Amino acid sequence: MVWLEVKCVASLSLCRFAQFIFLTLSSRFFFFLIVNFGKSSLSIQFVEGQFVDSYDPTIENTFTKSTKVNSQEYEVKVVDTAGQDEYSIFPAQYSMDIHGYVLVYSITSEKSFDVVQVIYEKLLDMTGKVHLPIVLVGNKTDLHMERMISCEEGKRLAESWKAGFLETSAKQNESVGEIFHTLILEIEKANGNVQEKSSCIIS
Repeated sequence: MVWLEVKCVASLSLCRFAQFIFLTLSSRFFFFLIVNFGKSSLSIQFVEGQFVDSYDPTIENTFTKSTKVNSQEYEVKVVDTAGQDEYSIFPAQYSMDIHGYVLVYSITSEKSFDVVQVIYEKLLDMTGKVHLPIVLVGNKTDLHMERMISCEEGKRLAESWKAGFLETSAKQNESVGEIFHTLILEIEKANGNVQEKSSCIIS
């Protein structure tokens, strides 16, 4: 069994830019989410199988869950922490020994789609790399009548990054587990394992 630790860090900045989850797999992955676009809801849905519409981002909560990817079982610990300010969005330690990143936007928000692109460039600058194992996630597919970002737009952006891509809904539990599974597969691909191209996955 491989132990993963997932830590969610809420940003309480004026711009509400980002929240973080990072996982350990021998060292760490990094799971990066946009504030107000379902970070805690996705985490709770993945771990507990229930949707929580409202929560206090200043309260720390810890969850655990077992999951299996390609016959390998992982024990996942999720820590949803209290907030940090905007200057803590990219601490230097988040670029050390981290295997992969997930960037999440809301399909109902053009602003959030713009923000993930800014964050992507900042990640490259921070790590000094030209490519990172990344999964791009379009959240809130249950609000399809309010959709502003098409699945194809998200897919094209992910392909330009050579990243994985999927759409999800914490409320309807659509593809929530795939966020974690796809991240692991992207890291395997970066380590030389061939994986299929990501597409619009809504299970």
